Amino acid sequence: MIIDSHTHADEAPGFGWFDPPETIIRLLDEAQIEQAIVMTYRDAPGPEEGVIEYIAEAVQRYPDRLIGYARMNPRYGDEAVELFDRAIRDYKMKGLKLHPVSYVMHPASEPTLALIRHAASLGAPILFHCGDEEFTLPLQIAEAAAAVPDATIILGHMGGYFHVRDAIRVAKRFPNIVLETSAMPYPRMLKEAVDALGAERILFASDGPGCDPTLEVEKVRRAGLSPDQEELLFRGNIHRILGGVIH
Repeated sequence: MIIDSHTHADEAPGFGWFDPPETIIRLLDEAQIEQAIVMTYRDAPGPEEGVIEYIAEAVQRYPDRLIGYARMNPRYGDEAVELFDRAIRDYKMKGLKLHPVSYVMHPASEPTLALIRHAASLGAPILFHCGDEEFTLPLQIAEAAAAVPDATIILGHMGGYFHVRDAIRVAKRFPNIVLETSAMPYPRMLKEAVDALGAERILFASDGPGCDPTLEVEKVRRAGLSPDQEELLFRGNIHRILGGVIH
């Protein structure tokens, strides 16, 4: 069984996005992936209402296939914290997604840390977009991991194209950091990360539909891992991480 730890569904024609849940479901079927964590491209709160509800409805439509994360904008302060709390408690979502490029804020800013602290109090993991752009660099996100050591901080894309070794370095320093494989193009770096951190600290993800889940699965297959290590990446680790989220 494979669980994809990072996918998207959203419909925002004004931004050029039209990826209803059926799009990712089709790609999951092609890749023989049983379940996926799904989130919007848009942040909540924001100028458009219903962003959290969109994911809640997608999960309700495909309860055996999709697991919801709430993508939040920390600039809204207490409003964002309260909405995230409702997303977990009322809509049964399982995690927090943060994409600092979209709201232009350092990952260790106080409003962001407030959201992270609340997610940690609920047992919910925090998935950061972690790539090559300002405010998403591994060394910057590591400041948030240091500030909230009881939070599970996931580095989505594990540093992107040019900062993968930085992602591995900060994960070695902070045990609450987990790496995630999507959109990082080097199978050999997956093996390097597993050798440095242990397979228990790496999650498989595709970032579909933007990336092809079938190719992302093949990337892991080509990394030279053992069957037991692959099982942890593909399913075991995210299953363990989500086990602590309130029900």
